[in-house]
Amino acid sequence: MIHAYLMRRLHTAAGLLLAGLLGAAGAQAQTTTTPPKQEMRAVWVAHVFNLDWPRNKTLTPAQQRADFISLLDRHKANGINAVVVQIRASADAIYPSTLEPWSEWLTGTQGVGPQPAYDPLLFMIQEAHKRSMEFHAWINPYRAVTNANTSSIAASHVTNQHPTWVVPFGTLRVLNPGLPAVRQYLTRVVMDVVRRYDVDGIHFDDYFYPAPQTGVVFDDDAAFAADPRGFAAKADWRRDNIDLFVHTVSDSIQAAKPWVKFGIAPPGVWRNGTSVGGTATTAFQSYADIFADSRKWLQQGWVDYLAPQVYWTSTTTAARYDLIVPWWSQQVLPTVPRHVYVGHAAYKVSATATDAFNQPTQIPSQVRLARQQPNVKGSLFYKSTELLANPLGVADSLRTNFYRHKALVPAMPWKDNVPPTTPVQASIWDDSQYSGFVYLNWRPGLPASDGQVARWYVVYRYPRHAGPATAADLANPANIASIQDSTRFRDIWRGSSPAYDYTITALDRLHNESAPVTSFTVLLPNKAAAETALLQPAYPNPFSESTQLSFRLPTAGAASLLVYDVTGRVVSRLVEGPLAAGQHTVTLTAGALPAGIYVVRLRTEAGTYQQKVLLTR
Repeated sequence: MIHAYLMRRLHTAAGLLLAGLLGAAGAQAQTTTTPPKQEMRAVWVAHVFNLDWPRNKTLTPAQQRADFISLLDRHKANGINAVVVQIRASADAIYPSTLEPWSEWLTGTQGVGPQPAYDPLLFMIQEAHKRSMEFHAWINPYRAVTNANTSSIAASHVTNQHPTWVVPFGTLRVLNPGLPAVRQYLTRVVMDVVRRYDVDGIHFDDYFYPAPQTGVVFDDDAAFAADPRGFAAKADWRRDNIDLFVHTVSDSIQAAKPWVKFGIAPPGVWRNGTSVGGTATTAFQSYADIFADSRKWLQQGWVDYLAPQVYWTSTTTAARYDLIVPWWSQQVLPTVPRHVYVGHAAYKVSATATDAFNQPTQIPSQVRLARQQPNVKGSLFYKSTELLANPLGVADSLRTNFYRHKALVPAMPWKDNVPPTTPVQASIWDDSQYSGFVYLNWRPGLPASDGQVARWYVVYRYPRHAGPATAADLANPANIASIQDSTRFRDIWRGSSPAYDYTITALDRLHNESAPVTSFTVLLPNKAAAETALLQPAYPNPFSESTQLSFRLPTAGAASLLVYDVTGRVVSRLVEGPLAAGQHTVTLTAGALPAGIYVVRLRTEAGTYQQKVLLTR
């Protein structure tokens, strides 16, 4: 992810002062601006060199899992809604693969898997989805060996199995992009992940042809001579090699799983010079230095998003952030709508930085400017460890200001624009005056017309008013109480009953949103049950396996406790006959009963009492 060119820190004293003043002024304005309801808020998680996860090669699988759960929980608390996790750094894998060996960064030795055995990729995807976070699998296509002098290399590694595919470049070993066999092999690797795992996206970073090094030559003359495809200039041929691979991967993902996103994080500058359609910059450039025509991929629609690594400030002489980000937004064609997410250099923020990254206002001002661009739909932060370290309060600023309200991942209508159906059998139990809680329960609706079902749910809590939720209620992210995969929600209140109403929508896996629930079945509150009936509140309610039903008889006598479905049919006879005075408890088991609402009715000599219970599955 990090090239030497990204480490350059150029600034002027005047620029630092200006950035600080603009950032401070913008920060004050932002506190009164509502954040967008849809926004990508992602972080890169690197495993190469144990940069982020796992933090070293000696962790046990249990320690690895605990660390990743902690990582997710902390990022979610800061407002992050997606993780971009490196799963293949150098023709290796942090998942069981028949194509490539286990990563040395997982266990210390390439080709040796974790013991006791588990599938880290499967685990990470499941944990991210539990938290309603997207999981994008980050793959480095061409880098085969990070350092030929020190890397652990298994016998099954591609450099040993296919040495003619490999080009030495200093201590790096790179798979030759000019070989059709390499493109086919890499497509197989990508599609193996797509087909076997429930990833939300496939993500490439900026490693295509290696970045130029003085005195080091990338020798691909033989490949050029063997397959020139009509190109006279090797530079054009190299760009076409990358184009062919990107286009093939895009088509392959679309054919296998059209809901899986494809994104690339190229260098922040596409091409220097406004005369060639680029930017007024003099920095490392994607087009000429690594032969990656990233703007073309965006405008051809071969990617669903680009996340250019704009790792500079607005005072960086060679590459100004405030010029580059608007330029990228302008490259999205109206006829080919795609997303741009800005890559931010959280790793550069430090009080000792020699440029404007030593200012706490730098990242906030960058996020603010990015939000002003019509085709910029969010941010990615490089990288996890530094962001969690909260340098100069960056994570605090995100959590309490920019990301203070939850956000949906932006929808991609070119992939899917059919919303899921509205949740059904919604119930609400306002027990706030008695126990301090409000409970909501619901069931998924039927599959939508495209066959998609609900993946997540959005619970809205909005100020109470006459009628159902309005469009304005749903548009305001301040009203989002939860984004979750569960069909149950508990809200906590203390004191008087809340002056709020609720509704629920469903999201499919591409974050299309359903129409909201417009009516709820109101279940009996605990307090009302305690005050008006001998029948005490069922617990748990709602229930999935069984619930306890308790009642009190002031005197001995005949009593019955029957359960009815919504048609009035008796489905369970729990108690019938004479009973002693005092407390009685029985169990209602779900058994073969279908999910739904049931009425529990207690008849005694003192009167009849009833309450509703909800069975979920």
